[in-house]
Amino acid sequence: MTTLHIEHPITGYEQWRAAFDRAERLRIDGGVVAQRLSRPIDDDRYIVVQLDFDDAERAATFLDVLRTRIWVDPARAPGLGGPPRTVILRPAA
Repeated sequence: MTTLHIEHPITGYEQWRAAFDRAERLRIDGGVVAQRLSRPIDDDRYIVVQLDFDDAERAATFLDVLRTRIWVDPARAPGLGGPPRTVILRPAA
């Protein structure tokens, strides 16, 4: 299992969440097998997303789609309040 960890500021949760929900098919087609959303208890304008994939290659391919097609287009990424910070994680041995 490989996790794509994404975190970034948001301008408003409702707007961001609606866009996230609309992209469900993109995540399914991209190989996401599980997802978790978290918000800091002291910052309503920040989001942490963890997307699980079967392997690192699928996670890297999906991250490339986010960087080149989604995050560069404000219409596709409403609510994005700043540049995302990302890391692809593998389980520690």
